[in-house]
Amino acid sequence: MTDDLQAKLPGVSSQPGVYLMKDDDTQVIYVGKAANLKKRLASYFSRPFHTDLKTGILVKKIKAFDTIVTGTEQEALILEANLIRKYRPRYNIILKDDKRFLSLCININEPYPNLTLTRKIKKNGNLYFGPFASAGAVRQTLKIINKTFKLRKCRNQKLKNRMRPCLNYQMGACLAPCCLPVDQEAYLKIVKEVILFLKGRTPALIKKIKREMLAVAASQDYEQAALLRDRMFALERILERQVVVSNDLKDRDVIGLARSDDYAMITLLFVRGGKLLGKRNFEFKQILADDAGVIGSFMRQYYEKTPFIPSEILTPVLTEDAALSQARFQELKGKKVIIRFPQRGEKVKLIEMARKNAVNALKEMLDAIAADTDLLIRLRDRLNMKRIPWRVECFDNSNLAGTEPVAGMVVFEKGKPLKTAYRKYKIRTVQGPDDYASMSEVLQRRYGKGPKAKKSEPFPDLLMVDGGKGQLNIAVAIIKELGLEGDINLIGIAKKDVERGEIEDKIYKPGRRNPVNLGKDKDILFFLQRVRDESHRFAITFHRKRRKHTFKRSALDGIPGIGPKRKKTLLRHFKSISKIREASPDELSALPGMNRKAAQEVLKKLQKTGATVTSLSGTAFRFT
Repeated sequence: MTDDLQAKLPGVSSQPGVYLMKDDDTQVIYVGKAANLKKRLASYFSRPFHTDLKTGILVKKIKAFDTIVTGTEQEALILEANLIRKYRPRYNIILKDDKRFLSLCININEPYPNLTLTRKIKKNGNLYFGPFASAGAVRQTLKIINKTFKLRKCRNQKLKNRMRPCLNYQMGACLAPCCLPVDQEAYLKIVKEVILFLKGRTPALIKKIKREMLAVAASQDYEQAALLRDRMFALERILERQVVVSNDLKDRDVIGLARSDDYAMITLLFVRGGKLLGKRNFEFKQILADDAGVIGSFMRQYYEKTPFIPSEILTPVLTEDAALSQARFQELKGKKVIIRFPQRGEKVKLIEMARKNAVNALKEMLDAIAADTDLLIRLRDRLNMKRIPWRVECFDNSNLAGTEPVAGMVVFEKGKPLKTAYRKYKIRTVQGPDDYASMSEVLQRRYGKGPKAKKSEPFPDLLMVDGGKGQLNIAVAIIKELGLEGDINLIGIAKKDVERGEIEDKIYKPGRRNPVNLGKDKDILFFLQRVRDESHRFAITFHRKRRKHTFKRSALDGIPGIGPKRKKTLLRHFKSISKIREASPDELSALPGMNRKAAQEVLKKLQKTGATVTSLSGTAFRFT
């Protein structure tokens, strides 16, 4: 412990609050909360050594700390979660963003709600179910709902503009509220049934539908009774596939934990109405907290943003802040929530089931990491590299006859895509289709800060360019010019030449005429092909987006007084730019929202435009 930290400790408040640990670079590496800040910080710094190895590692890295005093422990609990999300400290439990997972959304604020897939949960009053770990499972659920319940399928924009019912109505899968008079009360009744189904209340829903079926059958409405019967049978088939794990029919989440030296795996089982509906796995690395700390931090982050909190949460350990967390979850839910640490009976079996799932998921993850590490070690050996290529970067160019030239860089770290490190480049200095010049520009922009500059770091262990020997020679020249030849290994990947009888893609190294012989290690080639294909996908997707943006530009853009509404009015009325140019000022100014001045500006701009080819959408291309 440094003298500065020792001198600062006596002045720390004894009130509740949050503390932020910082390293040499003043980066926040750990955020914690305490009922007594002074006592908690003294527990870190007053001992000469720590029996807990991981805590000792953390303390050695701490060079400074800050504290924030709060009024209550509950406020400290909330502030801690907010600061962890803000700083994402290295040694805290960090729950990954759920944007990559699908959820189901019912827009209950609409007169005729529909069910849609989304990757972003918003606080807009809509109902959300999920996130679901399996995209296939959630799409299958949506398919079942669409088949069983006659909710509208079209989105809101299409709903406003639709002139006649779509094919779903013809197939009997939709009531077509977009075009036909549909009783809103009856429609909302179906929406409530869908909500019951998604909440796992299938038995209650079946009973409800059965009562309705008998009632309409008694009134001799046999056609409606048959529809309800089919819906009931479909739900019963779904119910048969659900596993009963609890006899009390409660909603609960069950948490299981498994750990290795460097990783922790949490499995969350979703039990609704006594039936196991699914699970999700959450992986964490470089965890310094004990089991209780891991579980407590996970719960606080997860239930702060999940759309549904069950009435009961089962944990494998007793967490330090269980009472505070329980009060916070009740506040979020608006109903009673209990956190339990079961010691015997049926609930212990649920905890054990969750633990076994966590152990299995952790084993699968560690096996995958071991397989990726083995592949990278063999890649190092095949390429005669001095170090393992933990970080691989690959570049690819994309253009259409020289128009809108762009490049994309993808990064694979430890054998997996690191999408947060992907980069897009708009080519600035190259005119026409010149891939070599484009690659030269991009490499200089990526690594051109020099070997000592922080902005260019981290450097890749292996740099791969798509295009074979020509592109590789350009990369070698640029890297040498920048003085990085000792820091970055380079290879080029070229597609097979079928006409010459080649059966696989080729890997080239600088200064070597023939491709690298990978022998029986075909999985190494497959890995490099995967990296190359990902860079190609990324670059071409960016290029298509740029072209789409360019093609959407109209000759009306940039005219003073012509915004999106007037532009839309002109194009809807005249259908094309050429017809607008031929119109008189009176014809233009007579349109809704237009005036004489705006009409004159439009004609002034269009009459200056040379020969153009114009689509019906109003997109104009000038010939030069």
